[in-house]
Amino acid sequence: MSKPRYKRVLLKLSGEVLMGNQPFGIDPEFVAELAKEVKAARDTGLEICLVIGGGNIFRGMAGAARGMDRAQADYMGMLATVMNALAMQNALEQLGVHTRVQSAVQMDQVCEPVIRRRAERHLEKGRVVIFAAGVGAPYFTTDSGAALRAAEMQCDALLKGTSVDGIYDSDPKHNPAAKRWDVIDYDTVLAENLKVMDASAVALCRDNDIPIVVFSIREKGNLARVLAGEGIQTIVQKGA
Repeated sequence: MSKPRYKRVLLKLSGEVLMGNQPFGIDPEFVAELAKEVKAARDTGLEICLVIGGGNIFRGMAGAARGMDRAQADYMGMLATVMNALAMQNALEQLGVHTRVQSAVQMDQVCEPVIRRRAERHLEKGRVVIFAAGVGAPYFTTDSGAALRAAEMQCDALLKGTSVDGIYDSDPKHNPAAKRWDVIDYDTVLAENLKVMDASAVALCRDNDIPIVVFSIREKGNLARVLAGEGIQTIVQKGA
């Protein structure tokens, strides 16, 4: 693997990615493949934080749309992210990668609370830190949680691994002529409502000058290529 351009990154994965080809839940084989990609990146000396969504198990906004109290539904979604974080921790540690899960909702029996200085020390020791339970409050997405942790941990970039290979002006699955950007600025993403991340997450990255790198995590080896400055990706940054 080529030497990464970054020293410390936060990798944001959607919960749906952990499903693999299943319609629901966690595919252990696919999680194991993701863990191999994270390990390969960590082995170059890169310091890595992770945030994983919970949409493969429960999505708070979907629950609210069906009549649930929004705050209650969001707390359930936070618990789903903890389950995904523990699954990824297990996969990484089976590969010999020391990993710590820190949850914004305290649950001492299974993981640590979010403590920035402790997380810093873990990263310095070569451990992977997985931040779970979003920001610990309802009405915020895991995208906002990822942006917050990336700023808090002074990450060089926020990498968003999705099912598509960048940011398009329309859904490429339904529009073969959709335009993809290689580089785009934060304000264009917000003005055109491109929905790569929610607006508060994009604004937080803009205000802290954290580039957002959007790429397909489903393509094997793509994380390594993106970290080396290769592969198909869209970079959201200032002055693009």
